[in-house]
Amino acid sequence: MKIDFVSDVSCPWCAIGLKSLEQAIARLPDVPVELHFQPFELNPGMAPEGEDINEHLGRKYGMPLAQLEANRERIRERGAAVGFDFAQGARSRIYNTFDAHRLLHWAGTLDDKDAQHRLKLALLGAYFSEGRDPSDHEVLVDKAVSAGLDAAAAREVLASGRFTQEVRDAEEFYRANGINSVPAIIINERHLISGGQPPEVFEQALRQLAAEGA
Repeated sequence: MKIDFVSDVSCPWCAIGLKSLEQAIARLPDVPVELHFQPFELNPGMAPEGEDINEHLGRKYGMPLAQLEANRERIRERGAAVGFDFAQGARSRIYNTFDAHRLLHWAGTLDDKDAQHRLKLALLGAYFSEGRDPSDHEVLVDKAVSAGLDAAAAREVLASGRFTQEVRDAEEFYRANGINSVPAIIINERHLISGGQPPEVFEQALRQLAAEGA
């Protein structure tokens, strides 16, 4: 079963959705799964220095600060339920994530089939749990190393601009096919599950599709 997980590393519901999906997959040990991470930028025009997150979200969604804080608390609770730590106050700014997607694309080209998954988790943790800047190349290299990847190779990818076109093409492909919000979980290139669903929702869908495939 092929699963394309379309997401951004600065999307809290993507972190929740991934941890939920992991739990669902673990409950189906007899169903072989290929998990691929596909790029989607929530803020493709974000400046390199980033922006205050309250100002950005308030302008984008028209929400007062009290509502933003209530949403964050709900996200923290949902994250804790699936084993992901949204650290209190970790996210004070929002950043450009394009280079993080280039690095993830590179990880997906390696012979180590779990490399991209480990790096994705590391990058989500860097931003949401540690409050680090996912546009900073030193942060990206550090997280590549923590995911078991080669520091020099990761640094070369970031410095060279490699995989720029591949990421742009993938982003355009998913937008052209109607993906306007993330996470978007696409199973066998045909079936879409949207949002940071509970593990049970993913498990039910995977069981049903596995049975149909059998």
